[in-house]
Amino acid sequence: MPSSLHEKVLSGERLTREDALALFEGDDFFSLGRLASFVAGMKHGANAYFIVNRHLNPTNICVNRCRFCAFSRSKGEEGAFELTIDEMLTKLSEASQGPHPVREVHIVGGLHPDWPFDLYLHMLEAIKRAYPTVALKAFTAVEIDYLSRISGLAIGDTLQALKERGLDLMPGGGAEIFAPAVREKLCPEKISGQRWLDIMETAHGLGIKTNATMLYGHIESVEDRVDHLMMLRELQDRTAGFQAFIPLAYHPKNTEIGGFYSSGIDDLTTMAVSRLVLDNVDHIKAYWIMLGEKVSQVALLFGADDLDGTIIEEKITRSAGALAGERMTRDEMIHLIGRAGKTPVERDAFYNPVESSKE
Repeated sequence: MPSSLHEKVLSGERLTREDALALFEGDDFFSLGRLASFVAGMKHGANAYFIVNRHLNPTNICVNRCRFCAFSRSKGEEGAFELTIDEMLTKLSEASQGPHPVREVHIVGGLHPDWPFDLYLHMLEAIKRAYPTVALKAFTAVEIDYLSRISGLAIGDTLQALKERGLDLMPGGGAEIFAPAVREKLCPEKISGQRWLDIMETAHGLGIKTNATMLYGHIESVEDRVDHLMMLRELQDRTAGFQAFIPLAYHPKNTEIGGFYSSGIDDLTTMAVSRLVLDNVDHIKAYWIMLGEKVSQVALLFGADDLDGTIIEEKITRSAGALAGERMTRDEMIHLIGRAGKTPVERDAFYNPVESSKE
């Protein structure tokens, strides 16, 4: 790694696009990790965060059929499902039986061709009524765009209506990779990268915090990754609305484009560069369901400070050949973080610590 880059980071100077490319293309892997770990330590000390949460996928029936997605189905296709609101509540009831309270429900699904906007409003109302203290993190920017179209409302009005029914914050999915040429090959039916950014900016303006993501390891270039990070950083400069950034490793099984799993070296390099480039985003998440438990643990030494949560049931990554398990207990999360030499901090959906636990 060039000494000039090392000095830039240590002095707190913002990295340029050229700097980010040099970090991706460099061969000093361990120095990169140490530098990212230093920055994470400056922000969070030895803390590494996790949450007791539950994923809920209301349906996999989707009007879009993205080439990288193994989750979506057409209506009537084998494996297609759509849950009623009562069935969703039953799933959440089963998840809430454990000894530790669920603090967040993460809701993401397909773009169902027949569900009206009112159904989504009733969904949020019913869940919030049953679990008033649980934060609802629901609907990607892609889903918000679709709900705007089927409701006839502007994006801002759509988000406001959802917020009034219980939406607390939004996940960062649907960003994939912003490069138009790559996006056209990956997901031609999906909204553009600029539309994703515009919707997130509107959400931030309404006080709705969100995450941000990048899907890597498919057909994109390193330059595409860097440009993606730079666009996120520019939006964050304007809104400060992103709570966390999650690099999402592509999973090839049962997808149209196929390919290979990302390597551990690529996963950790992408994690570290993300931490160094996104100086204005507080948290970098090692999403263990995609990276696997062991790589996620090592990622805590490469700039990540959050492992997400217990999850309970995850269908999207599993459909594409997830190598990790489908759930992790709170005790397992604490053990994983502790063995990395970090202090496990249980958090709520807004990164407020609720309990600091040691092995």
